[in-house]
Amino acid sequence: MSFKRLIAPIASLVGGALLVIIAFLGIYAWPAVKFNGLGFVTKDNWNLGSLYGNPIMRHGQLILPGAAYGILFLIVGTLLSTLIAVLLAVPLGVGSAIFLADGVPPALRTWLSFFVEMLAAVPSVVFGLWGYAAVIPLLNHTMFPWMAKHLAFIPFFAGATGSGYGLLTSGFVLTLMIVPLITATMRDALVNQPRGLREAALALGATRFETMWSVILPSTRRVLIASGILATGRALGETMAVLMVGGGALNYLPQNIYAPITTMAAFIVSQLDSAMEDPTGMAVRSLAEVALVLCVISVIVNGAARLLLYFSGYERMGGGGWA
Repeated sequence: MSFKRLIAPIASLVGGALLVIIAFLGIYAWPAVKFNGLGFVTKDNWNLGSLYGNPIMRHGQLILPGAAYGILFLIVGTLLSTLIAVLLAVPLGVGSAIFLADGVPPALRTWLSFFVEMLAAVPSVVFGLWGYAAVIPLLNHTMFPWMAKHLAFIPFFAGATGSGYGLLTSGFVLTLMIVPLITATMRDALVNQPRGLREAALALGATRFETMWSVILPSTRRVLIASGILATGRALGETMAVLMVGGGALNYLPQNIYAPITTMAAFIVSQLDSAMEDPTGMAVRSLAEVALVLCVISVIVNGAARLLLYFSGYERMGGGGWA
């Protein structure tokens, strides 16, 4: 009993830290929340105003002349790039995990797994530099023209391919960044499944693929969803890599999958220096509101994953197997 009393406060620090961060952002950004209103998330009009003008009073807040703050383009860019990354990374990550768990000898599995985990430890700025130097030229000169020509019947794939910076490039770079998280987590879960499950399925005449697909994978569904949440969280909050390959779109919604974008995390980094020039402080507080919106989106994504587990019957079953 004393051990539980000792551990409980320590375990609660994680949730408490999240609440403290959200509370701080809410308090600091409150003047911006009152000034911007609902238009903050429904309009594309981020403008710091005249940095050399005299501050004016509007809606009870002191701002620079012409200042306006709307981040719909940031929300769209963040969600679309994350969606592309997750859609590409989940099958690649699960497939790689199956290969490492069931397709290679144990000795080779150790070394291959080590390289996968090392890939997850590569700093994001390195991925960004790689995307700038290698991915952008490759996609711009080969893949994008081919897609625009042969997939033009899909509305979002038609139109000008741009310069290589943009939504799909960001999605590709984010994919490579989050695949190792999914692969490493799923590999451990697959390897640690009870050997009896595999032997029983094989004894009943199932092939190795049928055993993996129908028996082993369903028993790791909770791990798959958890790894997907971790990967989505990293994609949502990724900064430097997207800043280097996204194109830095401002007040612009992407018209196709090749269009330039900006995400909320990357925008905060790129605009912080300029925002600090605002003597009223409203620009920095609006950036804090951007961070608050990003936190809220992350919480919603995690909550949606929990609801997915519940309505699929997993929580009501107490875990294990498909409902």
